[in-house]
Amino acid sequence: MNPIFDFFFGQYQGYDTIDIVLEIIAVVFGFLSVWYSKQNKIWVFPTGMISTLIFVYLLFKWELLGDMMINGYYFIMSIYGWYVWTRKVDDTHVTPVSTTTKKEKIGSIGIFLATLLFVFFVYQTFDKWNGLEAYIDTLTTAIFFVGMWLMARRKIENWIFWIIGDIISVPLYFYKGFTFTSLQYLGFTIIAIFGYLAWKKHLNNEIATA
Repeated sequence: MNPIFDFFFGQYQGYDTIDIVLEIIAVVFGFLSVWYSKQNKIWVFPTGMISTLIFVYLLFKWELLGDMMINGYYFIMSIYGWYVWTRKVDDTHVTPVSTTTKKEKIGSIGIFLATLLFVFFVYQTFDKWNGLEAYIDTLTTAIFFVGMWLMARRKIENWIFWIIGDIISVPLYFYKGFTFTSLQYLGFTIIAIFGYLAWKKHLNNEIATA
């Protein structure tokens, strides 16, 4: 086998074929979801829900409990976000892109801290607190919880949390041997940067025409 190919994908030799196929499907729909989010399109939610459901199953098998809960939370927040994004604020306008309020910033801090404590408790309960991976998984879970909450509320700052969490997740998943998922987060990082710039431009245009 090619040494480079073996380095990136050799760990899949011991995996069930169905799990490999499911991971690829989840990655594809994950990319679609992030792309639609960048475009500020409602399709971010149905595509994301398909991806997250698959990852809940896979992450449970991989024993990454924090990220498993992230995806379960994503699914629930996707339902909420779908409602918020389509809710009309008046007769002709739906919820617009905006910046976080002081109250939402306080809420973000609360969600972050509460998530850290909750994931720590879960790892302790299931006796999975066994290394650096658990610490990183706990941190990224808290970051992504805040990012998803802000995205569901159509707040531009959600992209900052996605970028930070995605950058951390790239080496985490590669180290764990989940190359496709690691590459997914690398792609997410790039899209998230452009997503922030696109939303920033959209927000500036709305302010200019207000």
